[in-house]
Amino acid sequence: MSPRTSKHHASSVIARRSTKRIKLTVVVPAFNEEMAVGKVVTDVIDGLRKWPHRWEILVVDDGSDDQTSEVARIAGAVVLRRPERGGYGASVKAGIRRAHGEWIALLDADGTYDAAMLPALLELLPAYDQVNGARQCDYGRIALIRMWAKKCISKMAEWISGKRIIDLNSGMRVFKRGIALQCLWALPDGFSASTSLTLSFLCDGRLVAYVPVPYRPRIGSSKFHPVTDTVWFLGTILRMILYFKPLRVFLSLAVVIFLVAVPRSLANSVGPKKGVHDGDVSLFCLATLVFVCGLIAELIVAQRRGTGVH
Repeated sequence: MSPRTSKHHASSVIARRSTKRIKLTVVVPAFNEEMAVGKVVTDVIDGLRKWPHRWEILVVDDGSDDQTSEVARIAGAVVLRRPERGGYGASVKAGIRRAHGEWIALLDADGTYDAAMLPALLELLPAYDQVNGARQCDYGRIALIRMWAKKCISKMAEWISGKRIIDLNSGMRVFKRGIALQCLWALPDGFSASTSLTLSFLCDGRLVAYVPVPYRPRIGSSKFHPVTDTVWFLGTILRMILYFKPLRVFLSLAVVIFLVAVPRSLANSVGPKKGVHDGDVSLFCLATLVFVCGLIAELIVAQRRGTGVH
């Protein structure tokens, strides 16, 4: 072990012994990232070296079958190893629960984000509840289906939250752990956890800021799959509707059905077959039913958000 590595490892041990004074926990979810995770950990150590508060690095190994845990531990991180793979979101939730810091920083393990930007994000705390790194990237290099999915999800998220969202699913962000613990119920186990984390703060009236950060090519092979990512896209849209602002969507749908039913019923009332038609009644009943379902869904979401069920 090199002197520098030993120093990093010693710093990690000291941090583990003084958990009560830790201000920040950097959570790094990782799955088969042995090529990148070591550099990510050392970059975090270098980036936070002059930060005045105590911090720790927690790498959550999501059941990797390579040397991810060993590489991360040698580089100076505390490692939480999950016995089987649960997904990005499952690792994020495990890291938030295990963290000792008052604040949490999330950072991808593939080397795409510059850890030196973490202090710039931390400067906006505690004024903001969550600060996201807004990627300055070239979308032309992203697969077409992925680019289309991300744009659709972003527009849907802005409509649901009523806020402008510069980067919805950034892999580099800092936020208050206490608030995140109340939002864990809304975080799925898959990749859309980052999307849900942003929306859960926004829909709960929390302050979210964005800081431009560089975005680099990942180290190692990409885990993007066109078919599964398309399914992920559809699932994320449905989850966003049901988890955060169901009434906004159900009410819009009810209004559309109602606007179709009114002219249809008026036309039938003055047509050759005057009277109330079964189809007209069905449309009005459907509009009412959709609206009531939206009310019930909104009450359920409000109850879960209030109790912090997760």
